[in-house]
Amino acid sequence: MTDITVTRNDEASRYEIRTGDTLAGFAEYDRRPGEIRFTHTEVDPAFQGQGLAGRLAADALADAAASGDTIVPYCPYIAKYLRTHDVPGAVVRFPEPRG
Repeated sequence: MTDITVTRNDEASRYEIRTGDTLAGFAEYDRRPGEIRFTHTEVDPAFQGQGLAGRLAADALADAAASGDTIVPYCPYIAKYLRTHDVPGAVVRFPEPRG
């Protein structure tokens, strides 16, 4: 079985999930004073259906919660994940709908 790892890439402002040495997906973020805004999550089609998006979201959000910053989910996938899963220690502020 291939090792699955999630790492934070501060230079690219994203969390990356890899299977072995292959980049399988990422969750982009934008840091602001006191908050981290998740803006986009993507998993390569070749790796979809393997639960990688959920693993990526869980690990990225756990790391973000540990930072003490407020999590602001602009990404629909991250917002849905936060509505359906408990992330210990997470402080979440859902953005106001635009309209």
